[in-house]
Amino acid sequence: MRAGGHGTHVRRTQAQPPGGEVLAHDREWLREARAAWYCGTGLAGVLVLADLGRGSLDGPRGACWTVLGALLVAVLLPHRVTAGDGWLAVRGVLGEKRVRTDLLTQVRRADGMTPRLVLRDAGGGRVELDPQVLVANPLLWHRLDAGARRSRQSGLLREGGAALAELTERIDGEGARRLLDSCGFSSLPGS
Repeated sequence: MRAGGHGTHVRRTQAQPPGGEVLAHDREWLREARAAWYCGTGLAGVLVLADLGRGSLDGPRGACWTVLGALLVAVLLPHRVTAGDGWLAVRGVLGEKRVRTDLLTQVRRADGMTPRLVLRDAGGGRVELDPQVLVANPLLWHRLDAGARRSRQSGLLREGGAALAELTERIDGEGARRLLDSCGFSSLPGS
């Protein structure tokens, strides 16, 4: 007999992310994350080998090269974007941020060295992501677009129509281009 009583069973369920089941994710993330790790470990390895070849490698220098490699990984590691029914999440080195796509109040494009799409929801949630992630992952785009449509229908989304329309045009154009390429029509004049 157990100390919890006669025949008491604890039922365990699989943990789902807050906000529901993940229905779409960035398919390129693993490849890009692996490349970030290769670059960081490669840099640290080359620096350690160079110091070792010169005979000047010691503990503090080895630790310095290791930290430098880890910093490069942290800088190059892409954010992981996932989405489900009514939500979108962006996980970075410092944690995860999430918005309710069905409660969006603002969508805007932030131009700079790297263009970003900034999403805000009625609950104060805010995420930034690279629009190219949505272009490369139609399922992520579909989840965001479906939530944005619900937000617009409910009257919450008042700022961001132009940014979403521009992104829709870009994603549709990329999809059409991929379809034409797969059918062998990419070498048509004017394309």
